[in-house]
Amino acid sequence: MKRTHAIAFDWGGVLTIGTFDGRTTQSIAARYDRPLNDVQKVYFSLVQRLEVGEWSLERFWDTLSRSLDIEAPFPPFKELFLDGITANPAMWALLPALRNEFRLGLLSNNYPEVSAALRQDESFKIFDALVFSNEIGVKKPDLRAFAALSAALGVAPKDTVFVDDTQENLDAAEALGFHGLLFDTLEAFIERLNAWTRHAKEM
Repeated sequence: MKRTHAIAFDWGGVLTIGTFDGRTTQSIAARYDRPLNDVQKVYFSLVQRLEVGEWSLERFWDTLSRSLDIEAPFPPFKELFLDGITANPAMWALLPALRNEFRLGLLSNNYPEVSAALRQDESFKIFDALVFSNEIGVKKPDLRAFAALSAALGVAPKDTVFVDDTQENLDAAEALGFHGLLFDTLEAFIERLNAWTRHAKEM
């Protein structure tokens, strides 16, 4: 079957259980005995530098640790950081059947070490296109991120559904012509996805 339509997914909070940043900030707070609110405040003030590829993870940790008065080397933090990846098995179970009929893509606001780890993961070969913000220099909801996704998939936005757990990102995707699909509960999402796939097959 010629796959003329595409389904693209956000990664964190959709194909993972919880968000990567949520799990990571909790781990930092627990490991280094710092208040979670303090960790989150500093972490989220800095993390965009990683997301658009401006900083290495080591520079991020150097700045973060100094801001939180943490004296700890980089390697244990890197291990903790990568341990924040926790797949959502229910979502991954949907992909093989979808892959038979649709091109599959991934668009994620991500970080160098994490995107490198995902590219080396055999399970990610199911995707026809992997687009990471740190590699293209822009992050969602920037319209250029969605344009890069469309180009990588080789499918027009009007023939592509984009799945995300954040309405702001869906609004941006729809502004470029994508069909936005909210991921909230698994059951509600699957119902919406099935409705779109039925419509796509009829076109």
